[in-house]
Amino acid sequence: MSKLNVNSSGYTVIFSVLMVVIVGFLLSFFSDITAETRKANGEIKLQLDVLAALNIGEAQGVTRANAVEKFKSIIKEQYVIEGEKATPDDKAYLLNIKRELDKAKTGGTPRLPLFVAEVEGKKKYIMALRGVGLWDAIWGYMTLNDDFKTVYGVYFDHKAETPGLGANITQAYFVDDFKDESLFDKSGNFKGIAVSKSNNDPDNVRKEDNAVDALSGATITGNGLATMIEKGYKAYQPYFETLKK
Repeated sequence: MSKLNVNSSGYTVIFSVLMVVIVGFLLSFFSDITAETRKANGEIKLQLDVLAALNIGEAQGVTRANAVEKFKSIIKEQYVIEGEKATPDDKAYLLNIKRELDKAKTGGTPRLPLFVAEVEGKKKYIMALRGVGLWDAIWGYMTLNDDFKTVYGVYFDHKAETPGLGANITQAYFVDDFKDESLFDKSGNFKGIAVSKSNNDPDNVRKEDNAVDALSGATITGNGLATMIEKGYKAYQPYFETLKK
């Protein structure tokens, strides 16, 4: 029997093919057995993000371990909003926001989640947001008071913003500035919330100026976030108008 020549090109090719097959099989196997866990973790993350827009997180006793239970107890109602129509749906938080908002680009009406919570006897309405920052997607949730004009809380996240600059949209010192900000001017016209270098309100005392202080070195991300809020609100506005009647 001839000795196997491990230095031959044939051996190298066969060994490489076998390794690719084995590694591919193992990756597929572990992907399959962890699929349910990854799916559950993704759903929990969405629920935690919604609660964060209500200013509820670890400091209020919410963790990954109890997120599902807390979400069910705090979020009283979930709806799928389509124009002026609202359909109850306890899985509304699973909607693909990017896919739905893409419909609007071709003249369609997006289906968006709306969450209703109650805080100290007052209803709060949480809407989903998605936009574009400097490098890639940004997204989040914004909670409105029952006047549909003022912000109760926000949660923002991003895919690839610059660390220490645009990525700071996730930081508490930034998101806290949005609390109690008005989306409308004194005449009742929608203005949104600008992320402005010229806001000149470092302590964020003025809540009717339709602006918060910009993040240093993150002008494009800030502008993208302001646009995201404007477009997001306008997508929900037809339904909000029905609630005001």
